[in-house]
Amino acid sequence: MRRLLEFMRRVRRADGSLLLRKTPARLARRRCIVFAIALSSSAMAGDLQPAGLATTRTDLNPKDQARVTAITRPTADFSGPEQFELMQGGAGTSRKDVSRDSFSQSSANITFEEEGDFKLGNALFRKNWVSSPSSTQASDGLGPLFNERACQNCHLKDGRGRPPQGDAGTTSMFLRLARDASTAEEKAALVDHKVLNFPDPVYGAQLQELAVPGLRGEGRMHVDYQERMVELADGAVISLRKPSYSVVDPAYGPLDPRTTLSPRLTPPMIGLGLIEEIAPADILANADPLDRNGDGISGRPNIVRDSPSGELTLGRFGWKAQAASIRRQAADAFAGDIGISTPEVPKHWGDCTATQAKCFAMPSGVEQRLGPVEAPPPVMDLVTFYSQNLAVPARRDLDQPDVLTGKKVFYEIGCIACHTPKFVTRRGTPNKAQAFQLIWPYSDFLLHDMGLDLADGQAVGDATGNEWRTPPLWGIGLTETVNGNSFFLHDGRARSLTEAILWHGGEAQKARSRFAAADAADRDALLKFLGSL
Repeated sequence: MRRLLEFMRRVRRADGSLLLRKTPARLARRRCIVFAIALSSSAMAGDLQPAGLATTRTDLNPKDQARVTAITRPTADFSGPEQFELMQGGAGTSRKDVSRDSFSQSSANITFEEEGDFKLGNALFRKNWVSSPSSTQASDGLGPLFNERACQNCHLKDGRGRPPQGDAGTTSMFLRLARDASTAEEKAALVDHKVLNFPDPVYGAQLQELAVPGLRGEGRMHVDYQERMVELADGAVISLRKPSYSVVDPAYGPLDPRTTLSPRLTPPMIGLGLIEEIAPADILANADPLDRNGDGISGRPNIVRDSPSGELTLGRFGWKAQAASIRRQAADAFAGDIGISTPEVPKHWGDCTATQAKCFAMPSGVEQRLGPVEAPPPVMDLVTFYSQNLAVPARRDLDQPDVLTGKKVFYEIGCIACHTPKFVTRRGTPNKAQAFQLIWPYSDFLLHDMGLDLADGQAVGDATGNEWRTPPLWGIGLTETVNGNSFFLHDGRARSLTEAILWHGGEAQKARSRFAAADAADRDALLKFLGSL
């Protein structure tokens, strides 16, 4: 609360004319200021803060709080591994041999009965939905417009997706479609966090490339790359590829000229249940919207409406931190990617829009004996449990000298300003497997301006077109093993970790420049450290 009050005082001292400039960044900051004032006023009036935005931890006694503070403090000793560093996903860390299934293991600390639920959830995650009507009970309802038939087909081996490769298709990277608010009512809805943004009036919130029989897919994503050569301080030359996106063969006429195209690669699924149980206060403690400490890092939360309570809460999932819970993220994916309705998002026709009358004429897969939606609560319960309990793999080679050197470089060039190494999860978790765990995700789960080169121009809630949530780094060294490729960043433009680092700009420009100025030995050591995660 002290930080929010200080935030308010600094806002009052700012030049009012700056706050009135209606750029996307300024509008986002104004929304953040309005939220901060409202939250602070509520606290000063004696009202309870929304649980999802509490600025102090209530689950810890003073002794435990001191322990948590001490153990999550960034280390200054790189002579050897830290205590518990091997188990980067806490007690649930998978110790199984490295393989293509390294991201598909269950949390090591769930019960025997829960292991059964995990396997059932896995079966539903892999299940291919079919179009309606079908003799296959409780498996129809696909589409009518969709991108894939199963969750696993997008989250390949529970890992990350890949950008289109020639004619290989785009099933694990999508184009999100959105435009800015254009009316007073729309602007008010954004300020009140009732919506995240506004879809294309014809094609909806996502380009759907596939369709059920009798209907046409909406079009195809097309990517053009231009190579850009970057010379490092020691003379090494790295080629970066700059993508540009378009829609080929749009089936329902042109997109709205205001619509922006944002490519989104499907992210790895590991550790989601642990991320969900990080105390909001610990994430908000790292927020610094006005860069009070002058380090050039201005992490901001994306504040969203919780479903179904409607309370303001902290977004922590998705490339722009637009989802507050795993269940909501799963429901949005069911509707947007597969066209399946759930209690959380009861859209039987998925992303069909009012202009696509033929889409709405297609039969849905609702079976009244199972409930009013295509994926009823038991399905959502199991898929959510599965998603919450995909284990983080154990670290590898963490005591090797080059890995320890690389860790030191990672800290010294400033990567931990956004990639926060450690958290301790809450005590009072719904599942005790995630309770009070020391975890090492290497993310602050906040929004950061990453510069114009990585900007997609698409605002999502409080996130501007330049901002992205810091992605967790745990498991990143196993990308090649699990997914057979090394495509990184939100659109897979980076073909290696070196390229990914060199694309960093905006708030990460200083760290990127230090990496580019480092000698080859330090760069290689840093990459070895990342490879051990």
